[in-house]
Amino acid sequence: MRLLISNDDGIYAAGIRALANTMAEAGHEVSVVCPDRERSATGHGLTLHQPIRAEIVESLFHPSIKAWACDGTPSDCVKLALWALLDSPPELVLSGINQGANLGTEILYSGTVSAAMEGLIEGIPSVAFSLNSYSSKDFSGAANFAKVLVEQLAQKPLSDSILLNVNIPAVESSQIKGVKFTRQGVRRYVDVFDKRIDPRGKTYYWLTGEVLEDVEPPASLNAPENIPIDVRVINDNYISITPLHYNLTYAEGLKHLPFDEFQL
Repeated sequence: MRLLISNDDGIYAAGIRALANTMAEAGHEVSVVCPDRERSATGHGLTLHQPIRAEIVESLFHPSIKAWACDGTPSDCVKLALWALLDSPPELVLSGINQGANLGTEILYSGTVSAAMEGLIEGIPSVAFSLNSYSSKDFSGAANFAKVLVEQLAQKPLSDSILLNVNIPAVESSQIKGVKFTRQGVRRYVDVFDKRIDPRGKTYYWLTGEVLEDVEPPASLNAPENIPIDVRVINDNYISITPLHYNLTYAEGLKHLPFDEFQL
């Protein structure tokens, strides 16, 4: 398959090298376009008020891989690849493997998920991969699962309206209990901002915080209760696969607006 791979951890991240090289060694035609530095938590931001530059990168990936480092956001990278850099469109857009999970409401901020979402917006099925650890440097298990998943998608393609958000436990392959299809949960944090004083006596804030709890989404969202939520499955050492799309319309909410029509 023709694969476009991006990320938000940057061109030198171990996760994207593991993913891209594994796919190339499996015989896929791989192109890499990703940020030239870490651009985590940039969401779906685009660069509009300055030029975007991309430079060819050599000797960093498998010899068959064409790679570019871009000074834009993850979404910039995918958009630039599809409209300017690639000779032909990919059959699948992959993003990751991210250093750290992208679960629950975190996906709204995730550059990893947004890069994959940009592919989906352009009509290309996409998959975002994340490893549930901020410290582990072993991406081989996650990359091997990605290879298996892509092989299955080659046989049974996704519809063009689906993005798969895949989170993989950072444990030995023998400890992974299996794969579960999940729905998006909710993550709540405590101590979100750390207040500090700089050497000149001025106050500043550092965004931080720890997960307080993982909870069910509101019942009003009509999520199927028989499907487990992603934030809990990963803690039980299952691989979580959540189908996503970019349409944020709350369809049920249209039935419960406090007025039938609005007049100026």
